[in-house]
Amino acid sequence: MQANVRVPRVSRIFVSLASAAVLLAPVHALAQPASREQRQAVLGERYHVEFGTTWWNPALFGVISSDDLQVVGSRIDFASDLGFEKTRFKDFRFVVRPAKQHRLRAQYTPIEYTAETTFTREITFQGTVFPVSLPIESAFSWRVWRLGYEYDFLYRSRGFLGVVGEARFIDMTAEVASSFATERLEAKTVVPAVGVYGRAYVLPDLAIDFEVSGFNVPEINGKYNGTFLDWDLHGTVNVTNNLGVQVGWRKSSTLLTIERDTGDLKFQGLWFGLAMRY
Repeated sequence: MQANVRVPRVSRIFVSLASAAVLLAPVHALAQPASREQRQAVLGERYHVEFGTTWWNPALFGVISSDDLQVVGSRIDFASDLGFEKTRFKDFRFVVRPAKQHRLRAQYTPIEYTAETTFTREITFQGTVFPVSLPIESAFSWRVWRLGYEYDFLYRSRGFLGVVGEARFIDMTAEVASSFATERLEAKTVVPAVGVYGRAYVLPDLAIDFEVSGFNVPEINGKYNGTFLDWDLHGTVNVTNNLGVQVGWRKSSTLLTIERDTGDLKFQGLWFGLAMRY
C-alpha cells in the first residue's frame, strides 16, 4: 500500500526559495568582490621594466656663440642665421621598478640639425670671420642622457606623487663650414637636476602625468654656469597593462656656458609615444 504525502504549498515555496538562495549565494559572493575590484583596478601599474619611445616635433629656438682668446664670437641664431628648420626627433625612455614606490630612470634625447644657407650678415665663430653672402654648411648636435632615481612618497590606487633626482650628461657639437674655413665647437658637461613627478588615473585605463625638473648651476671659476628647466605634461591610454599609447606637450630650456662656448636653447611642442611594460 502506497501512501500519498502532500507537502503544504507554503512549505514548497519555502523549499524552492531556500534552494535558489543556496545556488545563487556563491555566485553573488564571487561576483560582488570582483565588481568592486574591477571598479578600483587600473591598467599600467603592474610592471618591473618599462621602455618608451616618443616622436617629438618641437618649435625651434636656439642661439650659440664661441669666443676666441681675443675675439668675441657672434650670437648665431639657428633659424635666421643658420637656416635650420623645424625637425622631428625621437626620444628614448627606460624605467626599472624594483619596488612599487621606487623607479630607476634613464632617458636619451638626441637632437640634430643640418642646413645649407648663405649668411646675410658677418658672423664670427671661434675667432674666424665668415663674410656676408658666403655659402656655408652648418650642423648642430645636442645629445642629453638623463640618469635618475624617483621615490613616490605618496602612492594610492589611482595615482602617486614623487620626487626625482638625476644627473644629466650633455654633449653639444656645432660646426660651420665654408670654402675657405671650417670651425667646430665641442662641449661636454655633467649637471644635476631635481624635480617632481605625479600621475593620476582619471579612468582605469587613462593616466595623466606631470613632471617638472631643473637646476641652476652657479658660476664656477668664471668658466661654467647653467640653468636648466624641463616641463612635461602627457596622457597615456593603456590598451593593456603592458602597452600604452601616449600624447603630450614638453618644454625644455637650457642656458649653458662652458669656458668660451655658450648655448641658449629652447625646445617645446607636442610629442607622441608608446610605452611597453614587462
